[in-house]
Amino acid sequence: MQRTSASNTTAGSTAFRDLAPGVTGMALVGSSVTVSRSLVDAPLFATQAVRYAAAALLLAALARAAGVPVLRPRGREWLWLAGIAATGLVLFNVAVVRGVAHAEPAVIAVAVASVPILLGLIGPFLEGRRPSRQVLVAAPVVVVGAVLVEGTGRTDAAGVGWAALALGCEAGFTLLAVPVLRRHGAWGVSVHAVWLGALMLLGLTVLFERPADLGTLGPAQWAAAGYLAVMVTAVAFLLWYRTVAAVGAGRAGLLTGVAPVAAAGAGVLAGSGVPGPAVWLGLSVVVVGLAVGLRPGRAPGPSVRTPRGDRAEASP
Repeated sequence: MQRTSASNTTAGSTAFRDLAPGVTGMALVGSSVTVSRSLVDAPLFATQAVRYAAAALLLAALARAAGVPVLRPRGREWLWLAGIAATGLVLFNVAVVRGVAHAEPAVIAVAVASVPILLGLIGPFLEGRRPSRQVLVAAPVVVVGAVLVEGTGRTDAAGVGWAALALGCEAGFTLLAVPVLRRHGAWGVSVHAVWLGALMLLGLTVLFERPADLGTLGPAQWAAAGYLAVMVTAVAFLLWYRTVAAVGAGRAGLLTGVAPVAAAGAGVLAGSGVPGPAVWLGLSVVVVGLAVGLRPGRAPGPSVRTPRGDRAEASP
């Protein structure tokens, strides 16, 4: 009995250590909703290009300071990493900005909040194992809670299409990383995805915007871009991919429910007022879903170490 109790305690502490980075990363992503409002009038591609370029330089410098080697991609790895940059970074931002022109922001947020279901279904197959019944039961609960927090809104057919694209891009940000996380780890995937995304956005800036428009940004807008570059990109990406490597895309996907909770909290701190009853109900439902999906189950199988020192769950 004592041995079982000690084993459960160890498993619980390990699970918390693996999940904590993802929770923190999603909280930072949630806080970006309030911060991004300062950039509504900023040139989209140019501002995002600066954001990701700054994040790439910061990540490279931190990796060097930490003594973590960033491996050069090879073969098909370029396709996976470019896919992360194109979907999770570039197309996602386009879908959100274009989508809110046809739909209320809540519609886009609700679509993105549905990502735990996709990650719970598809992620395990990419990792070479079956989907977890526990995660598949919890994912819809988390989604319902997120919908209650975000609310609903009006849209047209184009808005539905942009919302669906945003959902696919948000899922792609995690799913496309699964095949390369084992070799590159959180550091390598983050560095390569971010600099590739910066190059893509720079190309779009040259084609559709004027780089000189960046001169119109005020101090508050530069501060917002700096926060997004450091905390929501460099830091959050590293934390998120560490958790995906440690617990798998399916379980990690449940943590996306933390983002709307953090967004609601950030809104209160920004002076938007105390949330209404539906939001509080949604927060409670998200917590229940996370408790169901993330509760310790049977002892995990053996894990392997990636070249970056990140744990990756061995396929059964």
